[in-house]
Amino acid sequence: MRQQSYLIDTNILIGLEDYRAVEAAYAKFSSLAAAHKVNVFVHEAARDDIARDKDAERRRISLSKIAKYQILGKRRGLTQAELEAEFGPLRKPNDIVDATLLHTLKNDVVDFLVSQDKGLHERALRHSAELGRRVLFVGDAADLLTQTYEPKQVPIRHVAEVDAHMIDHEDDFFDSLRDGYPEFDDWWREKCVRQHRSCWVVYDDNKLAGLIVRKDETAIDTDAVTKVGKILKVCTFKVAPDKRGVKLGELLLKQVLWYAQTNGYDLAYLTTYEDQAALINLLEFYGFRQAGKKPDGELIYERAFSLEKLAEDPAVTAYEAARKNYPRFLVTDEIRGFGIPIKEEYHDTLYPDLWNPRQPDLFNGTSRADRPARPGNTIRKVYLCRAPSNLGAAGSLLFFYKSASREQPSQAITALGILESITLAKSTRELMHLTGGRSVYSEQQLEGWNATPARPIKVINYLLVSYIEPAIGLDELRRMGVVNGNPQQSIYKVNPDHIRLLLDRANLEFEV
Repeated sequence: MRQQSYLIDTNILIGLEDYRAVEAAYAKFSSLAAAHKVNVFVHEAARDDIARDKDAERRRISLSKIAKYQILGKRRGLTQAELEAEFGPLRKPNDIVDATLLHTLKNDVVDFLVSQDKGLHERALRHSAELGRRVLFVGDAADLLTQTYEPKQVPIRHVAEVDAHMIDHEDDFFDSLRDGYPEFDDWWREKCVRQHRSCWVVYDDNKLAGLIVRKDETAIDTDAVTKVGKILKVCTFKVAPDKRGVKLGELLLKQVLWYAQTNGYDLAYLTTYEDQAALINLLEFYGFRQAGKKPDGELIYERAFSLEKLAEDPAVTAYEAARKNYPRFLVTDEIRGFGIPIKEEYHDTLYPDLWNPRQPDLFNGTSRADRPARPGNTIRKVYLCRAPSNLGAAGSLLFFYKSASREQPSQAITALGILESITLAKSTRELMHLTGGRSVYSEQQLEGWNATPARPIKVINYLLVSYIEPAIGLDELRRMGVVNGNPQQSIYKVNPDHIRLLLDRANLEFEV
């Protein structure tokens, strides 16, 4: 597979080369690209964007930086009308630049576009899910470079619950919090440590990579705009600077969403600032909405929760309903279900939360050789296969069946997903594009699939909505009638009556 190529948006260009302190995520992306001789381009349209900067000195410095990068010229004859037909209304000059970058990406001049611009990400998603997956925040671009070109063992990221006093608050992880909040140390000591607040943490190689501090509130004592009975406040939602993107943030947010749903909260909320584009993009994707703004400019983002059955809305697709109400989802007479057999190796990679070897290493917890190499314990997942069966429409239920395995569970349904899309990849490059920022595959693994027009790879994108614990074993599946005789080795349709049996057995924390 040839080297990847990246087009960087103007905000990334300035972030990489600015006279201000370079953020760790930008520095990591730049360093990885240089180390692996990955092509990084700036579009000629960026000159138009920078030229509108009213700060003359900053404009001069920014324009001088363009010469340091390979330049992609404008396509001759490309009109605003063509761009609007493809990417929607372009009301401002900056919109035209964004659409030009997306046009370049869609035509496969480059593999990925890197931008911190929330609006650009949204415009790409409105065009198509496939294009949206190829627009990355800089932290995810750095993560993708690492996964593609540095096939070493990747730490399994698990969210752990700890009390605040167990965290070293002098860790440099907290430096940016101190910069923006001089009273941070006092707040941590008085509000978090002394009140024994519970926290969720994620560590990478024993370094703090992500943190959430949470607090229970009620309608009479909350900053939430919506006053309800049981409120979950996310006091702090922070990802280490060199990890900023979607993946780690999504892992932490999954913990918030599952916890709020399981424990019967009516509302969850947090506050953030407009410059936190990756976080805001993530929150809005999963149904949070801006409910208000504090006097200091902090935005209040809220999301409601319920244990009741999700009501069908004709204006909203089954997949969109599942995304915005995650982890709840729709079950109607039209919703179809499918069994997805999955080998142990891929199961452990997609669901590292369920990976529990019988003989852990006494010193490191597990043998490094046996660990899932590229764990993917986020919400949005991608599964690759050559199964000939067709799946249903977006919103279909996917029951993942772990085939005969060395480790338990074996021959059992372990996880439930909601289908987003299915696309055929007819080349390794297409496979790289379609897996995009969700990829848990190295360059060698992608090449190993040997995707061709004659033997394409099925790329299944879906949301993980629940683990099924305890798993539904083969004997139980036979008693239910879901499996007759030997389990199927390919994707199969689940009988509608069996869908209800499986959902009842899944012990979901809400009505379906």
